[in-house]
Amino acid sequence: MMTTPSEGARTPRLVLPVVAYGVLLVAALQSLVVPVLANIAGALHSTASTTSWVVTANLLAAAVLTPILGRLGDLRGRRPVLLAVLVVVLLGSVLAATTDNLPLLLLARVAQGSSFALFPLGIGVLRDELPPRRLTGAMAIVSGTLAIGAGVGLVATGLLTQGGADYHRVFWLATVMSVIGLVAAWYVVPRRKPSAVGRTDWLGAAILGLALILLLMPLAQGNNWGWGSARVIGSFAGAVVTFVVFVLVERRLTHPLVSIRMLTHRPLLVANVAGLFLGISLFVVFLTVASFVQAPPALAGYGFGSTVLAASVVYLLPGAAAGVVTAPLGGRLVARYGARTTLVIALLLAAFGFLVLTVLHDATWQVITGSFAVNTAVTFGYAALPALLVEHVGPAETGIANSVNSIARSIGGSIASALVGTILTRNLIAGSPVPLPHESQYVIILGIATVGAFVGAALVAFGLPGGQRGTLTVAQVEADEVLGAAGLDIPGELRPNAPVTGPRSA
Repeated sequence: MMTTPSEGARTPRLVLPVVAYGVLLVAALQSLVVPVLANIAGALHSTASTTSWVVTANLLAAAVLTPILGRLGDLRGRRPVLLAVLVVVLLGSVLAATTDNLPLLLLARVAQGSSFALFPLGIGVLRDELPPRRLTGAMAIVSGTLAIGAGVGLVATGLLTQGGADYHRVFWLATVMSVIGLVAAWYVVPRRKPSAVGRTDWLGAAILGLALILLLMPLAQGNNWGWGSARVIGSFAGAVVTFVVFVLVERRLTHPLVSIRMLTHRPLLVANVAGLFLGISLFVVFLTVASFVQAPPALAGYGFGSTVLAASVVYLLPGAAAGVVTAPLGGRLVARYGARTTLVIALLLAAFGFLVLTVLHDATWQVITGSFAVNTAVTFGYAALPALLVEHVGPAETGIANSVNSIARSIGGSIASALVGTILTRNLIAGSPVPLPHESQYVIILGIATVGAFVGAALVAFGLPGGQRGTLTVAQVEADEVLGAAGLDIPGELRPNAPVTGPRSA
């Protein structure tokens, strides 16, 4: 067998930078299309609701593919699966950069959605290669890289498309970044024997994907199909039936894609609903702010007529970069007050941010303040959820619990993308030379998000038992946050105060 530099002595010091770059790529691919959705719709002569699938398809693919690819990494080895994912992402980026066909662009975004698996695969590589004493510091670096990656995607999009430049440049950037990641991973990530035996739940993934498509299609196309049409009603009914079939299939499997017990145990169910709300919150604020600030006030009566560059850097970047500053604060809140209290604070802060955006959006500082509050809330919530989950499951089940929660967050983002696109295209301003929604449609979206965040806070406050306080260090919380977001088990060395052996009764 041919040896590669990845098997040499320099691997230990290069693994962390390469994994961090992979995580940066994940975050950048997630955010770079948000400011140019209107440009894509115009260039492809598509409606806003249909173009919103450029985001929705990516998140939907992530929800279905990430746990499957993470499992394949355990069964086949993380290096070959990680390299295969990067090849798929590269092909998707090239396709997106060269096509002017919307269905092909959506296919490309599905391929790019596999990039989300770089996160759990990369974190798994770090766990394999780094000693526990270095792992906590590595987790802090990776956590910061997530926020930096989102900022890189927004800034790069603004710079590449300023002056009305072709949006395809964004996907050429993704192509270059994918090539760099592929070459670096091939040289640095070492070969290791698989860490698990068993089977991959392909059937469960297919059923879950079908159920989500049946759920999201009528949400996105209800305006065009008619909300009382046979297609809408049939799709919703089909989604319910398919989800029931999914549950029945998963209950029979030894290694299911989603552990059904994780969906029925009350504390875990509440945590997953909270994760769904946080996923919705993140993409509601991204999509509504990006669209609102680019609206020309002379035609719409609202908005700021921002360029893509201004929308990216002035309005979206402060919130996206908030994680670099606020992530350590989230860890301190969990360490001092416990996961449940921190999650309640996060959801109340999200409600406050959405309320600000709902009633105050006439000045730049108001939009930035509301967006910053929601993004900070999501950061706090993502810090609290893994710590909350490990309070209610045994050490051997933290991986599957976090994986289910990660799926819930991705589904939340998908639902947000579909609903925002639908509401903003429901009733356009008559006589406008470009399709523009009424200001009231933004108010409805943000008002719904406000109520949803308040409901989520109440659900967590009254639906969960009191959490642990003062049992975790900030370093442990930060490590839990990254490992939990990746859907991986929390090592025993990092959880000395977690003696739980199985799900606790509610």
